[in-house]
Amino acid sequence: MKTKRWYRSIVTVAILSSIFIMLFVSDMVGQCPMCRMSVESNLQNGGTAGRGLNAGILYMLAMPYLIVAIIGYWWWRNRRKTHVEAEDLLAERPAQYN
Repeated sequence: MKTKRWYRSIVTVAILSSIFIMLFVSDMVGQCPMCRMSVESNLQNGGTAGRGLNAGILYMLAMPYLIVAIIGYWWWRNRRKTHVEAEDLLAERPAQYN
């Protein structure tokens, strides 16, 4: 019962996040040229904002992979635990399940 609620809440958050992103995607994309111009201007004047921007881009690039890895590990661990519990149950009462 708790698992269904948990999945339902995750799906609800994912759907609401997707809707939010779709509504404001044009505003987000419009910032790219402004950011690039700002960084180019800063670098021409001897600034170091480009390095910070690149670090931010790498950080944003790594986050989806990290999230997928965490979810994959969580899934694998729970799947393995369920498999071990089933084997233990079968070992306890083999005649009943064969």
